[in-house]
Amino acid sequence: MSAADFLDTNVLVYLVDRRNPAKQAVAQQLVATALAERSGIISFQVVQETLQALTRKARQVLPAADAGELLHAVLLPLWQVQPTPSLYERALQLQAKQGFSFDDSLIVAAALEAGCRRLLSEDLQHGQKVGTLRIENPFAG
Repeated sequence: MSAADFLDTNVLVYLVDRRNPAKQAVAQQLVATALAERSGIISFQVVQETLQALTRKARQVLPAADAGELLHAVLLPLWQVQPTPSLYERALQLQAKQGFSFDDSLIVAAALEAGCRRLLSEDLQHGQKVGTLRIENPFAG
């Protein structure tokens, strides 16, 4: 795999969530670049979390049909990291060493496994480095 950017779930949710136009514009640019340049990567976890966040009944952002379009147009082309025993082992190691939640550890482990240089997320500490991976909040002022 390459030195691409790993896109966290929040980037993909903001892509279609109109409640924050500034974050939506940033997300749209990031995803457009990732698709056009093949420079973005996501994992199975990001696919699941994105679809769950956008289609849950309590705060449905997208109808199921539109979520299906997002799946085929954006999520599937970016999806490169599958679950493996070694991915879960690495996530557990990161959780113990870094103190991240298991979900965040799994995201970081997937980004590292994919050889990404940046993890674009608003959920972790901006500027933090984990090995060769730098965490950046693309929505930070």
